[in-house]
Amino acid sequence: MSGSIWQGAGRRVFIQDVGPRDGLQMEVAFVPTEDKVDLVNALSHSGMAKIEVTAFVSPRAIPALRDAEAVLHRIERVPGVVYAALVPNVRGAERAIEARADELNLVMSATETHNLANLGMLPAQSARDLAEVARISRAAGTAVNISLSCAFGCPMEGDVPLATVLDWCARFIEGMGATGVTLCDTTGMAYPGQVAELTTAFLARWPQTELTLHFHNTRGMGLANVLAGIDAGARRFDASVGGLGGCPYAPGASGNVGTEEIVHALGLMGFDTGVDLERLIGIAQRLPSLIGHEVPSQIVKAGPRLRLHPPPAGFEEVRAKALARA
Repeated sequence: MSGSIWQGAGRRVFIQDVGPRDGLQMEVAFVPTEDKVDLVNALSHSGMAKIEVTAFVSPRAIPALRDAEAVLHRIERVPGVVYAALVPNVRGAERAIEARADELNLVMSATETHNLANLGMLPAQSARDLAEVARISRAAGTAVNISLSCAFGCPMEGDVPLATVLDWCARFIEGMGATGVTLCDTTGMAYPGQVAELTTAFLARWPQTELTLHFHNTRGMGLANVLAGIDAGARRFDASVGGLGGCPYAPGASGNVGTEEIVHALGLMGFDTGVDLERLIGIAQRLPSLIGHEVPSQIVKAGPRLRLHPPPAGFEEVRAKALARA
């Protein structure tokens, strides 16, 4: 990693929160529609560049997001914030467009095994479906982002060759007209050197395409991978408020890298995220009451670096005795 990463003053980094979709979809408890709307609205006013609001999928597959239309229709649209929705197929795209999603996020995996396990299709079959969804989206004037799962490794196949990832990106950008690509560390297998190599290769080939990096904190390397991505030129990162999320193919895994943890670290380094950290921490602190359990975020537990605490009980007596002996 070069020394430039520590000189962040004035450099803009765009933070995109996926908690309302990627986080809540993993929860057993159904979060009421109005609470989802309140969560999105609070994130909007905290300074997010983009929010993945929901997913237009079968309610049988993900019952936690069965209110997708209602949520997108009811949220407050804050100028400058992009409101995205995940869509798996043509019907999902039609529903999302009708609900006025600003951007459709399409998903497939870089490996055959994960794609079959997650989507029930071969990668080539998924690609054909995504091409049709992209065509419909372009006709409607809706932006398309394509997320490539397991771009940094597959929990069932292992390492994924860099060339394989770039070949899929070429199909998305040059073949389907995607305006953005997200490289996803679906089960937290990425490491900084790998992140730097893939980010550098992507930006060298498609410098005008909006690149997002999406990391999970499964093995505690989420923040390190964000820093490696920044050093290699990436400027957009998915994260999840409170560190919500996870993956059914990584048993015991923590969720996405926490939004407030990235914002806290980058702020100390002088980067401009545009996010109000205190407001964001307040949002994360309210999550346990919605989902029924604690969140993994360390910033929620400990607070920002300079959140000070009063001296322990009896301190003044100790101080007085010390001064008397001075």
